[in-house]
Amino acid sequence: MSTYSQIRGTKIIITDEDISSNSLELGQFYIKHTDNQIELKGATFGGVWTAGGAMATARDGLAGAGTNTAALGFGGYDGTNAVACTESYNGTSWTAGGALASAKNVLAGAGTNTAALAFGGTGSSITESYNGSTWSAGDVMTTHRSFLAGAGASNTAALAFGGYGNGNVCACTESYNGTSWTAGGALGTARSDLAGAGTNTAALAFGGYIDNNTYNLTCTESYNGTSWTAGGALGAARNGLAGAGASNTAALAFGGSLSTPTSTESYNGTSWTNGGAMVTNRYFLAGAGTNTAALAFGGRITTPQLACTESYAFTGKFIKNITLT
Repeated sequence: MSTYSQIRGTKIIITDEDISSNSLELGQFYIKHTDNQIELKGATFGGVWTAGGAMATARDGLAGAGTNTAALGFGGYDGTNAVACTESYNGTSWTAGGALASAKNVLAGAGTNTAALAFGGTGSSITESYNGSTWSAGDVMTTHRSFLAGAGASNTAALAFGGYGNGNVCACTESYNGTSWTAGGALGTARSDLAGAGTNTAALAFGGYIDNNTYNLTCTESYNGTSWTAGGALGAARNGLAGAGASNTAALAFGGSLSTPTSTESYNGTSWTNGGAMVTNRYFLAGAGTNTAALAFGGRITTPQLACTESYAFTGKFIKNITLT
């Protein structure tokens, strides 16, 4: 039996009309009064991670782009040096792609596996664009930084936000149009080691690190192309996590440095909901895909660096005819 307190914080619609469960968003419910009975229908969240093919180069601090069946992993740290290697995933296995012009670590990425952008990180300050085979040099960000996050659907429409540069955590945001970077609205909370999801006009920033006294954050912020606004807090504070998602109302957060580093959470535009745990706990990993079909790869626990890949599939169920007390 469910109580209101168990579903509190979700979107609840009270109506006397029929609403198809298939039309509801994750975490959204409706209550219908019928003959003195209360019917609840809703979309609950849940998912399962399964192992995929391992990367050829184990590494952490890498960046990702694309989907769970067409992903790109690039840059990172192999335990000795920053690396330039790029690998492409087809849903089963990784294959080598063109190397970055400059080896980079703790960088960010955006786009697809044939139209990706690599920016920030240690190493060169130059932005690089990928066409499916080779990387080419682009513009330099106004504020060069590492441990930042990125979002964007392509290499001509990307967003960079947060990070660590000039000896401080950053709140600055920059948007890339395929040629140059321009300044956008600042984050409400300056931070590094955060994750991002969405597009350059509908992005989400979550988690992160401020200093040694505030190193695991729960704060979430949503971007509309101009400014950031506060959103629902993560259930588990963390930094060094990864994100996936097509918008700021449908995102996935996974991994990171926290007490339960396998934890997964899904965002519906208002609040985060717990999902299935990853098989391998890790932080400084990379992600790709959507909140219902994501990919996690690379990272580390302590040492050595990891090559393992996991794929996430949404297995949520619609529930109905539940009596509320």
